[in-house]
Amino acid sequence: MTTGYIFLAGASRGVGREIANCLTAQDFQLKALLRSEEKRQELEAMGIKVVLGDALNLNDVEQAILGEETIDAVISTIGGIPKDSERADYLGNKNLIDAAVKAGVKKFILISSIGTGNSADAIPPQALETLKPVLIEKHKAEQHLINSGLNYTVIRPGGLKSEPATGNGILTEDPRIAGTIHRVDVAQLVCSCLNSEKTNNKILSAIDENMIYGQPEFEKLTLV
Repeated sequence: MTTGYIFLAGASRGVGREIANCLTAQDFQLKALLRSEEKRQELEAMGIKVVLGDALNLNDVEQAILGEETIDAVISTIGGIPKDSERADYLGNKNLIDAAVKAGVKKFILISSIGTGNSADAIPPQALETLKPVLIEKHKAEQHLINSGLNYTVIRPGGLKSEPATGNGILTEDPRIAGTIHRVDVAQLVCSCLNSEKTNNKILSAIDENMIYGQPEFEKLTLV
């Protein structure tokens, strides 16, 4: 069971914010890396220890992860959009992974995307072409994590929606599967992965089992 701090990069919005909500509700000790003061008060009000820094700056990341608290696990949801000139998808995650290696963390959970690596064929060619610059960076981050020696879990969500939880989020090792999933359901899957040995050193796609494209046969991963 995780007893030290969970380090979360990307806590200010999207899936990262939903993960913060999920972890604090379960009384995990949480430390978050923020680029600006904007959401600091909100997160601190949730009991989260906030560190200001930029994931693209290795020194900032090392100071945050190698601080006085023992970091048991790192979760990263950081990424960019196709028009960003310098995206965090690879470089920011590389810095987090390298610092996590130095800190000797027990687990690193990386939020990636369906369409990355061997799941490229799961999404329509037009979407693949549009997202290609981001997906290439995400794949580099996945490979860096796999090669780091850390105990890892890569979670590739499908299309994300900001709607209430359905409770139907599932994980599969099958890279052919695509669909959509609500951000809060992704967060709940991530929280479940923290202490599940069945997710160790695996790349998993995350979709809502009622929102899968087509009707493929595949095997769900059970976490217990």
